[in-house]
Amino acid sequence: MDKIIIDLDGQKVTMRKPKVRDIKAVAHITNEIEKEAELISNLTGLSEEEIEEMYYQEYAKLQKALLDFL
Repeated sequence: MDKIIIDLDGQKVTMRKPKVRDIKAVAHITNEIEKEAELISNLTGLSEEEIEEMYYQEYAKLQKALLDFL
């Protein structure tokens, strides 16, 4: 499976599998929450602002999807 679709309160978001370049792109970020949010942004196409404005319950679905890939 190269990508999954996550239902975020009716909005369908596609997350693709991370590649090494995706991990390298966020390696310089020392804050783990910021690193994860930027990685999720890169993998979904959602802006960082969209992610920051999410309710945590919805963000947790994205976190789980990311962890399932890793």
